[in-house]
Amino acid sequence: MNSPPTIRDILENIARVIKGKPHVIEMSVVALLARGHLLLEDVPGVGKTTLAHSLARSLDCSFKRVQFTSDLLPSDIVGVSIFNRQKQAFEFIPGPIFANIVLADEINRTTPKTQSSLLEAMSEAQISFDNKTYPLSQPFMVIATQNPAEYHGTFPLPESQLDRFLMRLRIGYPTPEEERKVLERPQSLHPAEELCPLLTAQDVLALQDQVDKVRMEESITDYLLAIVQSTRQSDLLSLGVSTRGALALSRAAKALSFVRGRTYCLPDDV
Repeated sequence: MNSPPTIRDILENIARVIKGKPHVIEMSVVALLARGHLLLEDVPGVGKTTLAHSLARSLDCSFKRVQFTSDLLPSDIVGVSIFNRQKQAFEFIPGPIFANIVLADEINRTTPKTQSSLLEAMSEAQISFDNKTYPLSQPFMVIATQNPAEYHGTFPLPESQLDRFLMRLRIGYPTPEEERKVLERPQSLHPAEELCPLLTAQDVLALQDQVDKVRMEESITDYLLAIVQSTRQSDLLSLGVSTRGALALSRAAKALSFVRGRTYCLPDDV
């Protein structure tokens, strides 16, 4: 009888495609288990989209990719209302935002109006359309990518949008040894497609519930709050951590503890 997959199995599954980036892989899984959203920011060609695909392929969940461009409309993400002749009524056709994992590729290439269509979904896991509210599938995670080195034809994300992301990660270039492994493996246009799903949507929800039960002592909470307060009082930072950010940091610390096999938080987790 096969044992159920563990968090370590998920990390190793993604590492079959993303070579030499254990920290980035671990933080991506932490963001998922903490019910957060992930912003991958790096130069082109280092594996941002591949990492998102690999995480999604490791889960037996619905996945949609949206290529953000300057002419993308909010309805291309949220959905549209179409008149049904048989019912003589308008019918809502859900957009890609209703998937469990949504990849917003090159998110800073679309207009602020279209970017803002993600705000309600990312903060409340629901969509409002035509005076109706539609809950999104659970688990729900937005993985966005952007290239910080190119500014021509881009629209920088506002602080209100950045605050919805639990983490902003950089993948970075691989070492020569890691790059050699990439070059020597069989070439494939879609390496993530070779991965097998290990967890169902219900498995992910169960793991997220277990993360909520991770114990955080009062001393660790005080340590976390001290960090948050220091960001608000520092002259080196233009904007301190918000209350939403403090809650996200707490969830991320618990998720990291859980990923590393503990039921309690340490200062290093924060």
